[in-house]
Order: sequence, then structure tokens, then C-alpha cells
Amino acid sequence: MMKKLLSVFFVLFISVSMLAQTSITGSVIEAKTGQPIPGANIKVVGKSIGTTTDFDGNFSLKIAQNPPFSIEVSLIGYSSTEVEITKDDQKITISLEESATALDEVVVSASRTPERILESPVTIERMDVREIKNTSSPTFYDGLENLKGVDVNTNSLTFKSVNTRGFATFANTRFMQLVDGMDNSSPALNFNLGNLLGMSELDVNTVELLPGASSALYGANAFNGILFMTSKNPFNSEGVSVYGKTGLTSSKDAGDNNFVDAGIRMAHKFSDKFAAKASFSFLKGTEWYATDYKDYDHLNSVPGESSIIVPETGQTAFDRLNVYGDEVKLSETPFGDLQGVAGYLASTTNPELGPLVALIPKDNVSRTGYRERDLTDYQAESAKVDIALHYKPFEDDLEFIYNAKFGKGNTIYQGANRYSIKNFFMQQHKIEVRNDDFFVRAYMTDEDAGDSYDMRFAGINMNKADASQWFGTYAGAYASGAGQILQGGGSPADVAAASAQLHAGARQFADATVTLQPGTPEFKAALDATASDPDLATGAKFQDNTRIYHADANYNFHKLVDFADIQLGGSWRQYSLNSSGTIFTDYDGAIDYNEYGAYTQIQKKYLDDRLKFTGSIRYDKAKNFDGNVSPRISLSYSLGQGKTRNVRASFQTGFRNPTTQDQYIGLDASQAILVGSAPDNLDRYTSNPKPNSATAQQLGFPASVQLTGRSAYENAYTLASLRAFGASAAAGSPNPSLLKVGNFDYVKPEKVTAYEIGYRAVFGMFSLDASAYYNNYEDFIGNKTVVVPHYGQVDFSDIIPLPAQLGGPTPAALIAIGNGDWQPFQVYTNSKADISSYGGSIGVSSKVAGNYSVGLSYTYAKFDFDQESDPDYEAGFNTPENKVKFSIGNTDVIENLGFNINVRWSDEYFWQSSFVDAVIDARTVVDAQINYTVPKWKSTFKIGGANLGGKEYLSAPGNGKIGSQYFASWTINP
Repeated sequence: MMKKLLSVFFVLFISVSMLAQTSITGSVIEAKTGQPIPGANIKVVGKSIGTTTDFDGNFSLKIAQNPPFSIEVSLIGYSSTEVEITKDDQKITISLEESATALDEVVVSASRTPERILESPVTIERMDVREIKNTSSPTFYDGLENLKGVDVNTNSLTFKSVNTRGFATFANTRFMQLVDGMDNSSPALNFNLGNLLGMSELDVNTVELLPGASSALYGANAFNGILFMTSKNPFNSEGVSVYGKTGLTSSKDAGDNNFVDAGIRMAHKFSDKFAAKASFSFLKGTEWYATDYKDYDHLNSVPGESSIIVPETGQTAFDRLNVYGDEVKLSETPFGDLQGVAGYLASTTNPELGPLVALIPKDNVSRTGYRERDLTDYQAESAKVDIALHYKPFEDDLEFIYNAKFGKGNTIYQGANRYSIKNFFMQQHKIEVRNDDFFVRAYMTDEDAGDSYDMRFAGINMNKADASQWFGTYAGAYASGAGQILQGGGSPADVAAASAQLHAGARQFADATVTLQPGTPEFKAALDATASDPDLATGAKFQDNTRIYHADANYNFHKLVDFADIQLGGSWRQYSLNSSGTIFTDYDGAIDYNEYGAYTQIQKKYLDDRLKFTGSIRYDKAKNFDGNVSPRISLSYSLGQGKTRNVRASFQTGFRNPTTQDQYIGLDASQAILVGSAPDNLDRYTSNPKPNSATAQQLGFPASVQLTGRSAYENAYTLASLRAFGASAAAGSPNPSLLKVGNFDYVKPEKVTAYEIGYRAVFGMFSLDASAYYNNYEDFIGNKTVVVPHYGQVDFSDIIPLPAQLGGPTPAALIAIGNGDWQPFQVYTNSKADISSYGGSIGVSSKVAGNYSVGLSYTYAKFDFDQESDPDYEAGFNTPENKVKFSIGNTDVIENLGFNINVRWSDEYFWQSSFVDAVIDARTVVDAQINYTVPKWKSTFKIGGANLGGKEYLSAPGNGKIGSQYFASWTINP
């Protein structure tokens, strides 16, 4: 019996050994040129086992399977082919035909299932490893701007914000970015910081972008577009790859500055069951300097020249855009105005000023602020680490993955204020199980704001620290100047006539005597102390340790159901807000809330597979809001022999849940207090302003009051009506009926209904891709600024019995408004206005004169908003109406030499944001690169430049003007 068992075991061992000896070697080449193709995928048909070709197009594969069997050879941009393996140690050469056009390439994101772009039910843009290699931009992420219909707004050198179809902001909460299935948005900010936690360009496999709404499959916040980045699998892409870049950025304000960018990727398949990879990349450079010193609150347009603006004359209190600390004004102090300071000095320390007090005007004066360039070092850095372990227990398509991503960097972020993001750290950890039919994944995103700080508050609180001394010095210098005029025989009228000069001299003296001077040790010490203090009453530190926990799953029933392709999936997410009370109202512990959703999709083909129907529906529910249903229906029909033309139409919806800040922020941002409208947040935020008016205290109103977030939503006036009332009062006829109650509804999810038609066609080497859309929005989320009186009810229900000489019985709220005893709040609500947008794009591409690739696209975007229906609302469309993009390139002008040129033009448009509103000028940008491959070194060298014309431009008002960037790179084993 034992001998039989040993015999059976021996036979099995020999069989397994024989199976393990099947070896295949070969090379993959281009059919036309005979050039080797690196990075081609070699996969055993029916199994998830394979490899890739090396830099020379060669490969070697061993498999525990006896011949005959087949392998599939594929690469993005080429037609895949199958080769039968009939014997061991077989050596083969495979030729791949280049795809006729990009429309033949396969995408996954549009329907969560593989399909040709040509047959995709919605608009989709794509970038693959070949386009990454040939991009003319300094990084592949910058190169996204060359895709049709895509905008990339440059906030800083290391922070780019991708957007489609309008409503762009740097805090772009309407656009999602998924990296290997993980949402890499900041947990607290709810938008992604560009490629800070993205991936190294060495590890990018594909980039797919869906413009417009996609909530039916991807849930909340898939509202205005989704960017999908997928990395290379270590089972298929082994080896070590390295790149290094250097060059300089050049602009008028920042000068010429060097930058470096380097990375490495290592991947190894230890067996057919286990593989691992790790990548690291690092970038360091200098940001674009923000140097807009205009005061947008005190500007006049020159008649007939809307683009020319001049400051108000005789201005003593101002708020320049990229200057911080000039918000500290006398009107916000107990002194009230310049005469009040002089009077205080005369009654306390300088009695000799007494006779001059009456000659000093009751002017409001603001401190001289600090330029942004004085409050940050503009050092841009980004470091990313990505580690992944892949395990296939059965050597088939079932795969277990652990993935860890770490990102740390310095950048500039522009929201309501400008932030110096220093040592900002984010990490993600994911566990995923998947095969060709399903996936289940769970991940956590954690952030640490590091040493980040608000530059506006840095300037404000540095100036507040010695404000009394500065204002006193200013008032004393003004009085001294006035006294000199009188001593010289001048009259009070002469003093009044010299007021502008006296103000200028007083400011110069106060700045020289009191203000900390940038560059000195004292200034640096004060800035460091302020930037490290998280109490915004005295400091500027941006403190946050918020987390997101997320899980989602999807199953495709195509192997179980024959009549249609059916998918089922869902997701769950929990936010854990943890800013220690510095951003959110989480002063007493973390605030947790969750949201979840489920969806299904059915896809069915008819009429010889020419007509394809896709229907999806999803249900989502979040704390604080009612459930939401998102349907999508699309039809596409393929025309012509070979199905080379396709028409499509779709109806879909999207929705966006209010962000963490929309719901739970509680932040005094200087110009206004920001209060989220979650029901449990309204009473969590309190402020204790002191009424400015001594008259108010004489009438019995308290010297200090407490305002809650609820006051902003239930006892406030609109800002526009306050301004109208102020104008009537300035004209000598105050009209209380102009004050309009601004009790806005609590914020709720916004929705979009999107209609789209499209046409794609391939005519030989020529392709056409066109689409048009119409979006109708409901409950568009936005901010409203309201003013809350320190005392009194806005409905005038509480009357104060003033004596006749003071105006008689008067509502308490009207007394507060008249005395300047009110507090601005920014509330989060929804617009009741009708808002819609529409537009379209058309792109053509072709191969000409042999191997030259040429592309041309045009994008149109229009926005309709009835401002009169909601005068206080700013929708912030922030998108050019017309954009044109052109590209030409050749990967082999001569052997191993290639080039690429991209030209982008966009017309002017109006930018609206909580930071500033302004017109962005039209611009033309040219990027170009040439590259040379040295096969024996397995290397590609590239030199190039972005914005080669050198004409600087703004991506948005308030940020730095973007100059030129020149680079040279060396990539080994790309």
C-alpha cells in the first residue's frame, strides 16, 4: 500500500515539475517599423498570469501548465493579438498593429466594465503611458490640461485643480479624484490637493476622466466630473524604473529658480502568487509669487475703460489683496477713529495734544499690512511613497491587495483666505479583494495639517499685538504735523488741506517706529510664534487631524446571467472631524457622521449588438439630509461596417452632499464668521463681540453680548440690504424698510440633471469626437453673507422707548445697525435661483505625413443665472466660454527621436470666489518637448518647456502669475 502511495506521489510530483518547466521567450515589435515595444503585456489566456516586455521589447515567462495554450499580447494604443504556445522553450516574435485612433482604446470607468471609447455611453477622456511619455508638460498631471474640455487651475507649483464643465474653484468639491479606487480628497477640506497624494508618473498605467455628472454609479460628489488614475500591477510590470528632472521656473516677480523632480519605482513578482511594488517621488521648487496689491473694495472703474481701475483718492483704510494685516482698522477698536485715539492720548499720556484734538479728522485708519511674500518662504515641496503587496492564492484572477500611500508637502492654498501649507501630511491604507467580476475594498484617509497656517491671520494677529502702540504713534505724529503747521503761521483750514500729507507722514513714522520689519530676527520670531498658535484670536495655525473611513463593493453578474450585463454595488463612508475647535465646532471631541449608498446597473445590446442600452439607479443617504435617488439612462448606436461610427444620448443626474465645512465649520475668518448649518452645529458656535457704541450702553444694552450660529440663520439681515440702508442714511434719509431679513434655510444637497448627446467616428486614420450637454441645477450650494445685530430682533418686534430728541420709540435692532453694532456671518445655504449651463466640445485627430499625430479641439461653455432672482448669490462659474487646443507630435521623426507641441487658447472670463472677484484675461500657452531614446542605456532623455511664449498669466485672481517652466529629464526603464 505504501509503495502505491509513493508511486502516486512521485507521478504527481513529476507532473507538477513538468508543468513548471513550460518556458516562453520572445520579443514584441511594431508591425510597421519593426521597433521593439517596451511595456507590452503578456498574459496567459484564461489565467491572471503574465509579464511585460522590457526596454528592448523582450520577455520571458514560465508557467505551470503544459502546452498547448494561448497567450494574449496587448498594449494601450495597439490592437491586441493572441499567440498559441505549442511546445516548451518556444521562442516567438509578435508584431502589434497600432490602433487606428484613440477611439479604439478600451476604458472601464464610464460603465464600470471594459468597453471601447467609441462605444462608451458618455463623454470620456483618456491618457495612457504613451501619452505620459510624450507629454510636453513638466509632469503628467499638468498634461491633463491638454485633454479636450479639461481645465487645470494652477494654485501653486505643487497644487493644480482639475475641472470640467464649469464651476471651478481651488476648493473644488464638485470634482472627484480616485487613485486606484480611493478618493484622495482631504478629509477636512473635501477636495483633492492636486497630485499631493496621487502617484508617481512611473507608476501610472491609465488616466480616465469623465466630465459631468456620474452619481448613478459613483455616488455623492460625482457631480461635475471624476478623474480616475490606475497604477501598474507588479504582476505585469516588474523591474526598476528611475527618473530625474531639473530645470527652472521663471517669472517677473519670483525671478529664475531651480527645481528638481525625481522618482523611483521597484516592482518584483516573487512567484505566480505574490508580487510587490514600491515607488517614491520628490519635487522641490519655488512657488509663483502672489503680488496683486490692489484694494478691490476701494476701486473705481475709469469711465469707458472697464479693464482699468484706480484706487480711491485720500484713502487711509484699505484692504489690499495680497497684503495681510491691513484689515486691522481703528474702527474695530474702542477708539473708533483717529480723533478718538488723539483724545485718549490727550486724556492719559500726552495732555499737550489737547488743543490739537479738534483739528484731527474722524478718519478711519488701517495698519500697514505685510506682503504675502514676507509671510511665507514660497518653498514648494512634494514627497510621495506608495507601497503595495499583491497576493493571488490560486494563481488566477482572484487577488488580495494591501496598499499604503503617504504624501507630505508644502504648497499654497487659496480659499476664503490664502494658506501657507507646510509639512501637510496625508496617508491612505487600503485592503482590497477583487477578480474580474467583483471587488470589495476598504480604506482609511488620515491627514495632519502639520505646520500650515493662514497668512491673512498671520498678518492680522502680528499687527494686532502692538496695534494700540502703532495707532497711538500714528495719531501723535499726525498731531505733531498739524502743530507744526499752526506754529508756522498756518490756520486750521491749512491743516485740513494738508490732511493727505499728514496721513502719509504719520504712517511712515509709525511703520518705522513700531512695525516689525520683514527680514529681521524680531519679525521672524513673531511670525513663527503666530504661525504656531492655533487660536485664531492670537495666532494663525491651521490645525487638523480629520479622518475618513470608506468601504465600497461591486459585483458583475455577467457570468451568472445571460440576457444582460447586470452590476450591483454600494458604499459606506464615515467622517471623523478633529480640528480641536480651530476649524470645526469640535472643541469637545471629534464629530462623527456617515453616509451610505447602493446602486445597480443593467446593460443590454440589441440589433446585432449595434444598439446598447445602459440603465443605472442609485440611492444615497447621509446624516442630516433626506435620501437621494440618482438615475442614469443612455442609448448608443453603432453605424457602418465594422461599427466605426457611434451616436449616443444620455440622461443622468448628479448630487453633492454639503461638505464637512458646509455643515460643521465654526471659524472667525476676520471679514466674517463662518458657521455651518448642520442642526447640531448652530448652538455649538458662539462669539462674544463687544458693542462699539457707548450710546448703546447708556441705553442699557450690555457691554458684551453672546451670538450663536443660530443667530446667523434666524436673526440676520442680508448684506445687500444693509448696504442699501447705509446708502440711504449717508444721503440723509435713512429708510429702515430697506433692511431685508436674511433668515436662510439650512444647507441641503445640490442636484443636477444632465442631458448629453454625442457622436464618435473613425474614418481610416482620422477620428472625430463631438458632444453637447445641458445641465439644470437645483438647490445650488453657496454662501450668503448676513449681518447679525448685537442686540434686538430683526423683525423690529422689540421697541426701545427713546425720548423724542433721540428719535422716539425705535426698534432695538435698528439702533444696533445705526450704531455699527453688528457682526457679519457667512452662512451655508442653497440658491433658489434658476441656474443652468450648457456647452459642447468637438475634437479631431489624425495621423498625417506618415507618423505625425495631429489633434485639434474646441470647447464651448455657457452659464445662465438670473442674478435678480438671488442678488446676494455668487455662482462662481469660473470658466472660459471658448477654448481651443492644438497638438502635433511624432514619436520617431528619425530613429529614436520624437517631439510634441501643445497650444492652448482660452478667452477671458469672470472669476468669482470668497477671496476676490475679477476678470481673468484671455491667454495663449505653448508647451513643447523633444525626446531622444538610447536603447542600449534603456533611457529616454527629454527637454521641454511650459508657457514658452513667456507671457505671464493668472489662473485665478489672488494667486501668483504663472511664468515659464523649463525642464530636462532622464528616465531609465520608463
